Amino acid sequence: MSSLYMLLALAPIAVVFLLMVVLERSAKFSMGVAYVVTALLALFVWNAQGAVIAAATVHGLITAITLLFIVFGAILLLNTLKESGALQAIRQGFTDVSPDRRIQVIIVAWLFGSLIEGSSGFGTPSAVGAPLLLALGFPAMAAVMSVLIIQSTPVSFGAVGTPMLVGVRSGIDNKADVASLIAPNTPMEYLQQIVENVAFIHALTGFVIPLILCGLLTRFFGQKQSFREGLGAWKFALFAGIAFTLPYYIIANLLGPEFPSMLGALIGLAIVVPAAKKGFLIPKTTFDFPPRDSWEEKWLGTLRTVEDGPNAKKFSVLRAFSPYVLVVAFLIITRTIPAVKSALTGPDATITFANLFGTKISSSAQFLFSPGFILIVVSLLCIAIFKMNMQQFGRGIKNSGITMLDAAPALLLAVPMVQVFINSAAADGSLNSMPLVLAQGAAGLAGHSWPNVAPWVGSLGAFIAGSNTVSNMMFSYFQFSTAQHIGLGIDASAIVVALQAVGGAAGNMICVHNVVAAGAVVGMMNREGEIVRKTLIPMAYYCIQAGLIGQALITGSIGWWIAALVWLVVFFGILSNSKGKALKVANA
Repeated sequence: MSSLYMLLALAPIAVVFLLMVVLERSAKFSMGVAYVVTALLALFVWNAQGAVIAAATVHGLITAITLLFIVFGAILLLNTLKESGALQAIRQGFTDVSPDRRIQVIIVAWLFGSLIEGSSGFGTPSAVGAPLLLALGFPAMAAVMSVLIIQSTPVSFGAVGTPMLVGVRSGIDNKADVASLIAPNTPMEYLQQIVENVAFIHALTGFVIPLILCGLLTRFFGQKQSFREGLGAWKFALFAGIAFTLPYYIIANLLGPEFPSMLGALIGLAIVVPAAKKGFLIPKTTFDFPPRDSWEEKWLGTLRTVEDGPNAKKFSVLRAFSPYVLVVAFLIITRTIPAVKSALTGPDATITFANLFGTKISSSAQFLFSPGFILIVVSLLCIAIFKMNMQQFGRGIKNSGITMLDAAPALLLAVPMVQVFINSAAADGSLNSMPLVLAQGAAGLAGHSWPNVAPWVGSLGAFIAGSNTVSNMMFSYFQFSTAQHIGLGIDASAIVVALQAVGGAAGNMICVHNVVAAGAVVGMMNREGEIVRKTLIPMAYYCIQAGLIGQALITGSIGWWIAALVWLVVFFGILSNSKGKALKVANA
């Protein structure tokens, strides 16, 4: 593989990183330039068919529209709750559990967000969690950062196991060489082996995510700008981390990939919320944000939540929070009951654009199955739940539409760029698509150190595709083949494929259109680079730690386990130094 092609394949990603993260240009400008660069490379260097580029672009536009539908639904629910006066009750309810923002972010982002991820996935935790944190009084940027960071551990089993059942399975199913190598096991039996490895690596890597979340919250949004202030909640954070990851791991082994995130989060909520109410392991000192009038301008979005007033309506916490309960219930019903799912995803409920421009690329939209539809339905139910008038609801629709349109340009450029990147293979088969060229080049350079690199490839796939499922579809077979090429056995190859899935989950923290969508639902546009600089920190921890654990599992060497422990200590040691260069750059 020519190093020149590797460098050229890296160019679209480098353009996005340089413009958006380093130079702080808006996502719509950065992705617009990246789209042009990607299309030109695909046409004139990779010699892809013009019809394929056009089809990939249209497919990206259709996908972006479906994402905007979710964004609209999420903002509408927030605006409906604001107009009804229910937000005050929700805010008071969480304050009654604990006024400490560290505890609130663990419950809302880590546990409730993981429940949403397990039931729906595909960015829905951002659409639901970020507005809820905003309603609790979090700065918009803090809300976005928080919901992105938790889109790591639960993601591999998100959307009722879709990244595994669709993503990884497509890489190992119907492959003659895989079938012969894994015999007498079936592909589904081998998939379960991969699932157990994924859950184990995630559990050992992800149980500290609540602690990282607390530390970054206090470092970037606290008055003292101190990571150590977040570590003051270490007992409760680790308790909440284990309360989710332990049942998560057990369920993956007992029930397979569909329910670890969903049931793990439910069990975690059932354990952690009552414990918080009783003050169990709660820090003695309470962390809160500085006074609102001292917040930095870049923390703020355009959406505002209403403050308590003399004429504000009073609702019970259960009644005020009931719309979110309905969202979770409808997500679970539509994803787990076959008859309901079939009705919402069948031919009559699917808009299909087959073989666009005569290519093999097809696109479809299932708006009735979309989380956006559920969010809109629940928003309509709020009229009855809170006895709203149509004028109030109309204001919510108007404001939601304005915010969605603000987010549209970035998504309408980002997703087509990704699709062109993925579908850039040469027409004559002489060159693989750009992502595969990058992955093959990395494999050639890494050699037997590949397990350390494997999570980064998965993360790259999620970054460019915006989906752990798509990343696994692109790279699972490649990861399996690379493991065989460097002489690993079948069991070790299952660990390498698991590292792909774990890295693909971590990549959701920095995925451009996840960042754009999360920012949109709290009215924060054109500051995507600042968010990515912050979420790069936990993403880097995740990929490095997963790689070290993977090497330990494959080699059986105590040295790699020690390396993983040392990295964990070093990572927190670096972040505890409030003058660390990495944090200065992230907070710039």
